[in-house]
Amino acid sequence: MIRHHVFFWLKSSGDVVARDRLIAGLRKLADIDLVRELHVGTAAGTGQRDVVDQSFDVSELMYFNSANDQDAYQLHPLHIEFVRECEQLWDKVVVYDTVDV
Repeated sequence: MIRHHVFFWLKSSGDVVARDRLIAGLRKLADIDLVRELHVGTAAGTGQRDVVDQSFDVSELMYFNSANDQDAYQLHPLHIEFVRECEQLWDKVVVYDTVDV
């Protein structure tokens, strides 16, 4: 199983309209049959510690059955449409892909 965790920093951090538009776009990605699970969220606002980064605006965590499924997702028309419709909202994106050990 592949975990695909993506963090987004908006061009206008704190812009609720942009944040909600990005969240709505991300939620549509659940319609892609290759996506096993999708979780969309914002920083939890937990206590400040040196190791906790709460600077991002929105994150999404997806689960895929395999690396091949994750690769195919990148080329899926709904994913391409999401990027086209939402990329002007973010300033920075960081991706962490992980597997179980």
